[in-house]
Amino acid sequence: MMEEQTGKIAPSFFDHYLHGKLGASRAEIRVGPQFGVDVSVINLPNGQSMAMASDPLSLIPTLGLRESAWLSVHLTANDIATTSHAPSYGQFVLNLPAGFSQTDFETYWDYIHQFCLEAGIAVTGGHTGFIEGQNSTIAGGATFVAIAPQGELLTSNGAENGNAILVTKGCAISSTAILAKSFPETVKNKAGLEHFHTACESFYDTSVLEDALVAADGPNHNGVTAMHDVTEGGVVGAIYEMAVASGHGAMIYSDELPVTETQQQVCRVFDLDPIYCIGAGALVITCKKAASDKIKFKLGSKGILCAEVGQITGKDEGIVISQEDKFFQLNYQEKDPYWAAFFKALKSGWK
Repeated sequence: MMEEQTGKIAPSFFDHYLHGKLGASRAEIRVGPQFGVDVSVINLPNGQSMAMASDPLSLIPTLGLRESAWLSVHLTANDIATTSHAPSYGQFVLNLPAGFSQTDFETYWDYIHQFCLEAGIAVTGGHTGFIEGQNSTIAGGATFVAIAPQGELLTSNGAENGNAILVTKGCAISSTAILAKSFPETVKNKAGLEHFHTACESFYDTSVLEDALVAADGPNHNGVTAMHDVTEGGVVGAIYEMAVASGHGAMIYSDELPVTETQQQVCRVFDLDPIYCIGAGALVITCKKAASDKIKFKLGSKGILCAEVGQITGKDEGIVISQEDKFFQLNYQEKDPYWAAFFKALKSGWK
């Protein structure tokens, strides 16, 4: 019997159950399914290529319909953004609860439409249905597509030995925002009113579309070699995934990881370490060492904070994190602690 688990599958799961079982082999597939790579790239005729990415759709009662629609659009758009191009087309599969009212559907879909319109995404199709017994916060899935000339699409397995590692905005952005919005009274009482409001306001910082397009806007992608949006496992997990996907090691300086006082205080309420939990809204960038300051300046000019937190190293050096002047080999965290914290709070009746 398969062990019960939550969140994304672990690397061992991919290797055991999926590797080598991916249907037909096609010569035009440049980048296919791989641990740490969220985008596939397919070469098309006439010198064009296509990037595709899929993600679950959110429908989270404790958040609301507008916020759920935002996550549904932007978490998928974040994957495409890491190619250095914005998504152009989107397919949506909606598996909705049988009791989901037409009024709520209209509201939810109006927001999906609004956010796609703002991002320049044309909805090209999908599937919509209502399912008895569907009570999950996952309401289906979306697939987004970008088209660009061959050679212009970055993927997260492109990091090079000696590259600087940059992180935009901060750690645990989405975890902090969702926990504050889901358990407002608890966060107000234990973290304080100011941190509660700051955390809630950060919810719409969970898109990395601008981060990615600004960072890689220039000849040769402005020195950027790879980008990866932060999801489960947090900023540290995203760096680990990029290093493994690229066939390298990494040195991460934990003291340099950007953590705001609000992220620290809200995560403390739920006994979470912000550098290790879901952090949509942060973008990990690897770049030529000489390009680091220029990229940080470009992002800063748009009001996007960016910190240099380490470097890509040789594979034989492993993936290392420094903590208080000590160095440790980093073990990949297969289960993001956010999920256990969220459901524990829910079951405990936290308001």
